[in-house]
Amino acid sequence: MAELMRGKRGLIMGVANERSIAWGIAQAMAAEGAELAFSYQGEAFGRRVEPLARSLGADLLVDVDVTDDASLDAAFATLASAWGTMDFLVHAIAFSDKTELTGRFVNTTRANFKKSLEISCFSFIDVARRAAPLMPAGGTLLTLTYQGSNRVTPYYNVMGVAKAALESAVRYLANDLGPDGIRVNAISPGPMKTLAGAAIGGARKTFRQTEANAPLRTNASLQSVGGTAVYLASDYGQHTTGEIIRVDGGYHVIGMPQSENI
Repeated sequence: MAELMRGKRGLIMGVANERSIAWGIAQAMAAEGAELAFSYQGEAFGRRVEPLARSLGADLLVDVDVTDDASLDAAFATLASAWGTMDFLVHAIAFSDKTELTGRFVNTTRANFKKSLEISCFSFIDVARRAAPLMPAGGTLLTLTYQGSNRVTPYYNVMGVAKAALESAVRYLANDLGPDGIRVNAISPGPMKTLAGAAIGGARKTFRQTEANAPLRTNASLQSVGGTAVYLASDYGQHTTGEIIRVDGGYHVIGMPQSENI
């Protein structure tokens, strides 16, 4: 490896298991020399994340509930105490009641709409506000989105609206934090076989459909998404901000199925 991240420190938020997109990013960052910290929510996830973190030489873990200000404050205070400064943050956190990812979008409940937007979008703004003071020499904030933000996608419903809000937040944060040398971007992979993806109804159909019709005839991998994150957080990405980088085999350019699938 070229050690593109040597000397950089960052927090990875959202690892659930070894199939998580956040884990693919963490592996790629570590392989390029980054020093990592991990967040988790609650003891159950902590037991899953700790051995993964240790396997990459990370011993800084923080328990974070992104809906709780005190929890967030404590986590970033821990990072400030341990590191003083940081160079990047990866936000891979989203939530919706899976029962509302089926049926009609018009039936979205007020409670789930508010919770989905709070966890999937506002949490990124909230952690950005806390991370920015720890990046006095500039840095990178990354989040994850999906094409359901701008194209109607079966079984995605309120998450599409939440991701649209998240992508807009990326642009506004990029403008706010740009003068401080902090870059803000989102990666938009195609469907992937993750714990979060499995919660979406029809996930297997979506996975097969995308693979069969993307120009590259393949879905994204943990390695390709991780490599994209490394580029964005490394010095090679120093003039890229406010962008939604698609890693989907080119599926987003297709207007109808490939001829062999019609």
